[in-house]
Amino acid sequence: MIEIKEAISKKELAIFAKFPFQLYKGSPYWVPPIIKQELETFNKDKNPIFKDADARFFLAYKDQKLVGRVAAIINWLEVKGQSQKKMRFGWFDFIDDLQVSKALLDKVESIGKENNLEYTEGPVGFSNLDKVGVITEGFDTMSSMITWYNYPYYADHYVAHGYAPEKHYAESRFPFSNVNPETFVKAQDLIKRRYGLKALSFTKTEEVMPYADRMFDLFNETYSTLSSFVAITDIQKAYFKEKFISFVNPEYIKFVVDASDNLIGFAIVLPSFAKALKKANGKLFPLGFSHILKAKKNSKDVVFYLIGIHPEYQNKGVHAVIFNEYYNVFTERGIQDCYRTPELEDNEAIKKIWKHFSPVVYRRRKTFRKDL
Repeated sequence: MIEIKEAISKKELAIFAKFPFQLYKGSPYWVPPIIKQELETFNKDKNPIFKDADARFFLAYKDQKLVGRVAAIINWLEVKGQSQKKMRFGWFDFIDDLQVSKALLDKVESIGKENNLEYTEGPVGFSNLDKVGVITEGFDTMSSMITWYNYPYYADHYVAHGYAPEKHYAESRFPFSNVNPETFVKAQDLIKRRYGLKALSFTKTEEVMPYADRMFDLFNETYSTLSSFVAITDIQKAYFKEKFISFVNPEYIKFVVDASDNLIGFAIVLPSFAKALKKANGKLFPLGFSHILKAKKNSKDVVFYLIGIHPEYQNKGVHAVIFNEYYNVFTERGIQDCYRTPELEDNEAIKKIWKHFSPVVYRRRKTFRKDL
């Protein structure tokens, strides 16, 4: 018999956060999160998303042994503001037992019905900056700081419980040696002169901060046409600045402004923290923080986290200005491999941006949906 318990107390939420450490123990591909950060994400007093969203966290037990977990999420900005009556769920992990996964999904579905929602979709987080999708291809490559890993049996469980694929994502990579500067060096100079543009580079995190709010505004504008996009609110901006910007090398943040200093393009690249997080094993202290700092300084792999161009400047080659800035930094730092975060497979615009670098898809993932 499967027993479902709601995680409410700090102790219970800690059990929720730590379950994957048990499930993926010994896996060379799973990358552990920082437990402290996970708990802050689930903390209604610290994560501003809870001003516009509700979440409940559930644990599954079989014979008194912990065997699964799921977060049931309602983003009210999405439900009320966009009339997307969606019941979200994420942080969905379970042993290979159909009764376990069904009991957890049944709980999610019941909450959706109680709130008159029309369908469930997952795995997703609270917003578009959270992790997304269950891996369906490419299980033999280490995950990253900004993606979930899962065993191959996960997708079979979704299908067995009446879920169908909803969104399709691809993750790709290319060696930095694939980058031919001739594809953008001359173009970026011409584009800057034609449109009066200027690239901004930084050496200190505090130099980035005056532009951070404008970056999130541009992010909202750039991605608003994508399916299920939920805009970042002002209070979330402050939270994400504190949570993310300090992790990013300032020289890996690039902005493009016009003659009036309006932000019209941006990109954020992260050093690969995967190996450092494996060593940290969920803890910043006593040694985890030093592993992360070392990776931030010395990692030869990078992850393209976000890139956005103002709609009025899309298809005008602004990305060439950004690539030129990164080429100089990556050359200096001896970068070897470049990875891209999950991108919707039907996003043709993003594919065109990367085509000259001959990226190879190494992992695919999907979200799954079920009508209520």
